Amino acid sequence: MLITKKTEYALKALCHLALLPENSSMQISDLAHDNHIPKKFLEFILLSLRKGGILQSRIGKGGGYRLSQKPSSVTVGSVVKILDGDIAVTGCFNNNGNGRCEGDDGLCCALHGAMKEIQVSIESVLDTTTLEDLIKRIEAEQARRATTLDYCI
Repeated sequence: MLITKKTEYALKALCHLALLPENSSMQISDLAHDNHIPKKFLEFILLSLRKGGILQSRIGKGGGYRLSQKPSSVTVGSVVKILDGDIAVTGCFNNNGNGRCEGDDGLCCALHGAMKEIQVSIESVLDTTTLEDLIKRIEAEQARRATTLDYCI
């Protein structure tokens, strides 16, 4: 399982929107420019997130996109599910994680149990990590970089 570029861009844009003053909106063109995301691709991403209930949009003066929920309520898992669907670390998992193994050699079934544990762990992290958590990490990294001295000439 890889986090797609779509989800990566979505998380960057959502963090940017979460850092705006409360009830502020941002236009797609500014959001795309500030985060180095192709505008057309971002339009598709934001529309999906709006349909998924994470964003609100407004047309006209003062319009744009904004979060419809607090950053502490939006999980990385919800973003992944809206944009990429259910997570499966191996092909033998179906939507509820109880798929059948392809082979009958016993190895697949032995791996199936381990892969199920890995999938549950990944889902747990995704479903408990919020935009607020990501923002705290961003701020901590920015603070670390601000205190790092660079002696390059």
